[in-house]
Amino acid sequence: MNVSAETPASSISAEDFERFREYFYRRSGIHFESTKRYFVDKRLIDRIQAAGCADFREYFSLLRFETSGREWQRLVNEMTVNETYFMREHYQFDCMVQSMLPELVARKPRGEPMRIWIMPSSSGEEAYTVAMYLLERWPELARWDVEIVSSDIDTRILAQAEAGLYSPRAVHQLPAAWLQKYFTREGENWRINRSLREVVAFTRVNLNERNEVAAYRNYDLVFCRNLLIYFDDASRRRAAEAFYDVLRPGGFICLGHSESMSRISSLFAIRKFAQAIVYQKPLEQA
Repeated sequence: MNVSAETPASSISAEDFERFREYFYRRSGIHFESTKRYFVDKRLIDRIQAAGCADFREYFSLLRFETSGREWQRLVNEMTVNETYFMREHYQFDCMVQSMLPELVARKPRGEPMRIWIMPSSSGEEAYTVAMYLLERWPELARWDVEIVSSDIDTRILAQAEAGLYSPRAVHQLPAAWLQKYFTREGENWRINRSLREVVAFTRVNLNERNEVAAYRNYDLVFCRNLLIYFDDASRRRAAEAFYDVLRPGGFICLGHSESMSRISSLFAIRKFAQAIVYQKPLEQA
C-alpha cells in the first residue's frame, strides 16, 4: 500500500509519541527525551510508510504482534545513532595496554584466553582500534590468545563494521603508519585489510534483553562508551548489573568520558590509573 503525504501517517500525535516512546524503552532500554521528538517522528513516519501501513495504529499493531521481529529490527536500525571514529578517547586504549592488561595477565592462568567485549559496536572503529593497539603496543600479545567480540542492536551497522570500509573522516586520527599497514585505499575511502577484519567477531545483542546478554560471560575487559547516555536511570542500573555478570572477577569496564559508573551502581570499584579512570568488578565476591 502506498501512503500519500495527506494520510495520517504523515504526522504522529503527542499521544502516539508517548505510546511509542514507552514501548521502545521497554524493548530496548533507550529513552527518547521530548527534545528528540522530531528525530523520532521522522524515522517513525518513514517506517510506517515503508511497511505499507495506513497510520500509526496499524503500524504499532504490526510491531507488537509480528512474530518474525523483522520490522522491529528495521525500526531499531533507523532509531539508533552511530557516530564514532578510530582512536576516539585514545587514552583508554593507552590504559588498556599499559595498565589494565598487565594487571589482568598477572593473575590469569596460562592457556586461558583474554576476552574483550565492545558494546555497542557501531560501525566497528572501536573494535578495530583495540585490535591495532594490541598488535602495535602490547608486547605480551604473542603469549596470549585474545578474543575480541563487538556487539550492537543495529544489524545494518554491524554489516558495515564487517565490511570495514571507512571515510577519510573516520580514519583522520590514525597514525599514518597504521593506516598504510592495516588499510587499503578504495577511491576516497579506506578498507580494513581482511586479516584484521577476521580478528573481530561481530554479533547482534540487545543489552536490555537479559537472555541475550546471558550468552556473554567471563570477559576480562568491556568497552561500553557513550551508550548509557541514551538510557534513563533504571536502564543504566540494569545495564550495570548485566556488565557485572559479563565480567570475570577483577575485570574492567571503560565508559565514555561523560559517563560515571559511580553515579549508576555501587557494584564496581573506581580505578584511577595514570592514563584513565575505569571501573573494576571486585575480585572478592560478596
